[in-house]
Amino acid sequence: MIWLSVVGFLMATLVAGLIVRWGRAHAAAYGDGMPQRFHLGDVPRLGGAALLLGLGVSWVLGMLQTLQWGDPGSLGMGFWVGGWLFTLLPAALGGIAEDMTQRLSVRYRLVLTGASGVLAVALLGLTLPRLGWPVADALLGAAPWIGIGIVVLAVAGLPHAFNIIDGYNGLAGMVALIVCLALAHVALQVGDRALAAMLVCTAAATGGFLVWNYPRGMLFAGDGGAYVWGVVIALASISLVQRNADVSPWFPMLLLIYPVWETVFSIYRKAVRGVSPGVADALHFHQLIYRRIVRGVFHDDESRRMLMRNNRTSPYLWGFTLLTVVPAVLFWSNTPLLMAFCGLFVVSYVMAYFAIVRFKVPHWLRH
Repeated sequence: MIWLSVVGFLMATLVAGLIVRWGRAHAAAYGDGMPQRFHLGDVPRLGGAALLLGLGVSWVLGMLQTLQWGDPGSLGMGFWVGGWLFTLLPAALGGIAEDMTQRLSVRYRLVLTGASGVLAVALLGLTLPRLGWPVADALLGAAPWIGIGIVVLAVAGLPHAFNIIDGYNGLAGMVALIVCLALAHVALQVGDRALAAMLVCTAAATGGFLVWNYPRGMLFAGDGGAYVWGVVIALASISLVQRNADVSPWFPMLLLIYPVWETVFSIYRKAVRGVSPGVADALHFHQLIYRRIVRGVFHDDESRRMLMRNNRTSPYLWGFTLLTVVPAVLFWSNTPLLMAFCGLFVVSYVMAYFAIVRFKVPHWLRH
């Protein structure tokens, strides 16, 4: 597992470095007037390609170790790993195509991530076997199509949730890395070494991307990177629950409650204003923190000043994420407690959001 993760890290780091070296000219095509843009200069948005190659190479090597090399200590990464890669491709390649052309509408990208969701069901046989409530579990048993629908929705929607929180250097990447390691930890607890290895490789590839993304902001993940994280984490979360009866379905829900609730809340506030959910704006939680909590930085160079302020935003959200990850990892089999923490997060998020909007932020949070 360790050597596979090292391969994934080095591959992603190398490919990301090549993109930084040769992709800057292409980055000039990205519009300066986008509301979610919080940097100056031309920065490549093809970090997703580095992520895809990093985890893809390490996954294939793990599969070869199991199938061809006859390693008695292999991780059990059989042909099904190829199914995961094939399932990932529609969403990942669609996101990378958008990063390169800026011409794929939200509708087409939803179709592509939805295609990955359908492949997850048809090719990998994924379904949600239980929800942790006796009544809901009985309903799933009587109507299995509901579990299949939840799988398609999760695989199709989580990539866009990661895309929403991908606004500042190191934000989405670190959240993805933390979530992958948390899932891998619980996978090891229940003896699912193959799934743990794939998640560790994904975390390692993410680390290779972060070498160039944080704090210098030389490369962005783009839609491709967000879609890679979203699909892989969705597949891993569902597989972990489906394969292991001891794992509560609310464990991955609590792990991912920040990007999921950010998406749900964004859809709600846009609907209230009569705005399409697909229209980008600058009113997400991380953007409010940037504007109203992180204080300005004095520097002669405007680009450097914006970069320094950008870098100070992400640690707030890392801490926010850890507030859900820690209890999720500690109580991964305790459904009532996990549900309570999910509810606590939702209430805390809404209270914090409106406190920032109304400028009622404690002074100790501003630095």
